Formats: sequence, structure tokens, C-alpha cells
Amino acid sequence: MFDLNEEETAALPRRPHRKPQKKITPQRLKNIGLYYLKRYESSVDNLRAVLHRRIDAYARENPEWNRSEAYQWAEDILTEFERLHYLDDNRFAEIKVRSYLSAGKPARYIQNKLRAKGIDDAQITSALSAQEYNPLKMALKLAKRKKIGPYRPQETRREFRQKDIGTLVRAGFDYDTVCEVLDFVVEEE
Repeated sequence: MFDLNEEETAALPRRPHRKPQKKITPQRLKNIGLYYLKRYESSVDNLRAVLHRRIDAYARENPEWNRSEAYQWAEDILTEFERLHYLDDNRFAEIKVRSYLSAGKPARYIQNKLRAKGIDDAQITSALSAQEYNPLKMALKLAKRKKIGPYRPQETRREFRQKDIGTLVRAGFDYDTVCEVLDFVVEEE
């Protein structure tokens, strides 16, 4: 590599030093969880991951520290938050399903997102069935937002048909719904 003298080394830009992690205690973990829940609705598994990341970050800087004890603190905090109804996977699933449906997301997309947050399939199915889900309506909403399919100018629709099919299928809609959307006629307002 390069051999730099002291003068050249001093001229190099310095990376700012990160502040050391604050010591993890049961009260600090609880405060981290409360602050997170104040800003975001969360599932139990998601908050567990947030707390474990903070524990792991502190443990990397302090290798002699007992990480397993802190994991137990996190589990106790999660249990307490569930008892106090700060955390409720059913409520989280319902809120997320409503949000994704209003954005025009398909059921497959919603199921995958909720599974990633630790919601089980029974809760996902229950939350989806509680909402009115019409795949054609959701696909049309997405097509309108992206200005594809029936919302393209008539002269370019045929030219972009394959691209529009790909867009809708990648979004998670089945092929039959996609074909129905692309053949849909939008009445001019």
C-alpha cells in the first residue's frame, strides 16, 4: 500500500468517532420499546427484532457483557406490553391490511409482508376476510396510480401490453385478473 508520513496522515479527512452505546438495562430496553411503539404500530416479533438489534449492538462493543440475560429482559418486556395491550398482533394485522388495501396492494403481497413481520397465517386470513377485498378493484387502483393498461393513451396500449402485464403480475396479481384489467374500458369523465 501507500506509506504516508505524519503530515500526510494528518491532512486526510477523519471519520467522526461514534458515541459508545449506552449501557443496556431492563429500564433502558423498556424505554426503547416504548419509544418505538410511540412512533410505530408493531407486531410482537417485529419489536423483538428491534430490541435484539439494540442488545446485539451493545454486545458488539462490550464482548464480556451477558447478552442472554438481556434477551430474557426483552421477552419479559414483550410479555408486559402484550398484557397492557401496547402490542396486539391482530390489531397490527388489521391496520396493515387496511393500509395495503387502500394502496391497491394484492392479497399475496399483503400476506408476504405480514408474514415477514411475524404474523401467523390464521391472523392474516382473518384480517383479510374482515376487509372487503376485490382483486379486480385493487388491480385497477394500481393501474390508475401507475397510469398503465386502461389508463394509458389508447394509441400506446397495444405497444405496452406486455410491459403492463409484467408490472401487474410482479405486483402479485394473478394472470386472469391482469388480463381482465388490461381489457377493461375506462369511461371518460
